Amino acid sequence: MSVAACAPEVPTLVLEPDDRAPGRARRFVAEHFRAWEVRDDYTARLVVSELVTNAYRHGEGAIVVRVFVDERDWLPVIEVWDAGEGRPVVRSENRAATGGRGLLLMSGMVHAWGVRPLNEGGKVIWAKCAAC
Repeated sequence: MSVAACAPEVPTLVLEPDDRAPGRARRFVAEHFRAWEVRDDYTARLVVSELVTNAYRHGEGAIVVRVFVDERDWLPVIEVWDAGEGRPVVRSENRAATGGRGLLLMSGMVHAWGVRPLNEGGKVIWAKCAAC
């Protein structure tokens, strides 16, 4: 990754909570990873798609997506914000279930992830992509 390409301003996308949001978020992440010369954005696109889909289905209000590079370890970080108070729950594996596996799969693909509350209400879910 080119360190010089990492701008100090954090790229941000505000999305309406609808079924087009995940696709727009994937394109946004792909665009910025390409600008940062990250060759493989597959994991990042999967991660942002899962997080935005969850915000659309279970959160509230507009969805905010931010991408940046953590200057401590130079790993890409994806953040997804929404105004909902609910927190994501990683469900245990259930082979008979037809849904609810996204966070479990995502957690195995990223270096680290977590949730933190926003001062103005809501939450931000972040994921650090080691494989990107």
